[in-house]
Amino acid sequence: MAKPADTKTARKAAPVKASRSAAETEKIREALAARRDELREEYESTLTEIAELQRDRLTDSAGDDQADTGTKTFEREQEISLANNILDRINQVERALERLDDGQYGWCERCGNPIPVERLAAFPSATLCVTCKQLEERR
Repeated sequence: MAKPADTKTARKAAPVKASRSAAETEKIREALAARRDELREEYESTLTEIAELQRDRLTDSAGDDQADTGTKTFEREQEISLANNILDRINQVERALERLDDGQYGWCERCGNPIPVERLAAFPSATLCVTCKQLEERR
């Protein structure tokens, strides 16, 4: 007599991934590349602005007290944080382009289910479906 398959060791079948047409893939690639280029321009602009502000602060620091120095340090840290945020978004878009090349774009990295088109339209570099993202945020 054959034993029934153990449900704990049985593997789920991977969802069948529907292929995109070449035109759809190219349209997505163009949109992601355009977004990456916009972010790169914004990043370069932010770095230029930070450098200019830093020069201004250095030339205008005579007579500063501790509060002034603290304020300038806080502002500089905020500016650097904003620049790093832009850099993170650039990396996310580049990763989305890599996933597109690998045929993994639009599929959840955690569960393998398709990411809803609405989510990808709102956040094109999404790597998790809504359910997995909600679980991640709860942790």
